[in-house]
Amino acid sequence: MTQATPLRIADLAAQRVAIWGFGREGKAAITAVRSRLPGLPLSLFCSEAEVAAAQAFDASLVVQGCEPDATALSAFDVVVKSPGISAYKPALLAARDAGVRVTSGTALWFAENPAARVVAITGTKGKSTTTAMLAHLARSLGVRTALAGNIGMPLLELLDQHADLWAIELSSFQTGEAGPLELGVITSLYEEHLDWHGSRERYIEDKLKLADVSAKLLVSAAQPSLLQRTARHPDRFTFGTAGGWHVAGGHIRRGAQAVFDIAQLRAPGEHNALNACAALMALETMGFDTLEAAPSLATFRPLPHRLQPLGEHGGFHWINDSISTTPQATLAALASLSGRAVTVIVGGHDRGLDWKDFVDEMKAHRPHAIVAQGANGPRIAQALREAGVAVEEADKLDAAVKRARELTPAGGSILLSPGAPSFDQFHDYADRGRHFADMAGFDGRDIAGIDGLGIH
Repeated sequence: MTQATPLRIADLAAQRVAIWGFGREGKAAITAVRSRLPGLPLSLFCSEAEVAAAQAFDASLVVQGCEPDATALSAFDVVVKSPGISAYKPALLAARDAGVRVTSGTALWFAENPAARVVAITGTKGKSTTTAMLAHLARSLGVRTALAGNIGMPLLELLDQHADLWAIELSSFQTGEAGPLELGVITSLYEEHLDWHGSRERYIEDKLKLADVSAKLLVSAAQPSLLQRTARHPDRFTFGTAGGWHVAGGHIRRGAQAVFDIAQLRAPGEHNALNACAALMALETMGFDTLEAAPSLATFRPLPHRLQPLGEHGGFHWINDSISTTPQATLAALASLSGRAVTVIVGGHDRGLDWKDFVDEMKAHRPHAIVAQGANGPRIAQALREAGVAVEEADKLDAAVKRARELTPAGGSILLSPGAPSFDQFHDYADRGRHFADMAGFDGRDIAGIDGLGIH
């Protein structure tokens, strides 16, 4: 979280320090603190199931397999929390009121690297692809570039490494933890993660905290509300307008100049071409030659679980868009497959998001079939039926895939684009995507990770 005087790792010396969370971010924090302060006693709060693994990871940790309450947290001077732990948990708020300093791996990295040239990218959708595209474009110019953050590599794993450009993805959980940086990018802004933030307005406010620490700000011109909310930024740029980087006539254009044929872009859909515009504009804003870099978009490999074509099997084309966790993302996926016979599988963990826009679009442009599944499947199905849209229901993903096979014509496409998180049935979206691939007749283990993480 943002502090008036950001904590560096050296500031933790002689402090009572707890790490909260034992995922990859938590492990990175433990390793980073140990590298600088090897003798500092550290406590860890994790799940009961993680206790043995935590003790094996670092035998000197004092491990507590439970979620701490305010009393437990108040026994420490500093708590280093993982991103998935809401900053608005009552216990955490009470501990802060009692004087406990709360920080994170993201905040520690920014405090340690105030001179790094950083492009930090956030957005409800498009942030991962845009961040990866930016790194790919910069590296095509020979720029030593880091690709890290929420995209899959905690910043603290790169603590003592140098890069000439840092392409950093930040989730809404992390935007309030970033320090001053050269360029912030907001690709889109819809409601999401309401369970973490507590309300739609707080989610938007947390996302927009990136603007407060960005010397320059780049935002999508396609969202009037985003433009309005960032209008007071002193050095704001946009992408998606006819005068700058935008998509028109089957090309990515810089003004009137056709720069790149989007048919050559392996990441399908106009929304991915717009992500490329964001990456190109970010690169240009940082002072690099975008016209020289643009042709390398042809060799950009789409990220897994993001409109990922798995191939043809059993007479159907299978598409894995498991990363889709909002109804707007599902609409973008369907738009990219316009003109094809598509059965879309929607539903998952219910965070209470509004599906009205999805329902309205299905009334106007319904795909071949819709199968609603998961915890919020019944709610989605009810909204569709009330609007006169036919929908099938299934309890879980396995049954939904089976029903999709029965509904889809030979040569048609079966699209997993849930518009909801995976936590009702799976560990995360990647686990869900791999399971879908297995159900489709592919080997889910063959779904590749993200290329280029780290510094290259």
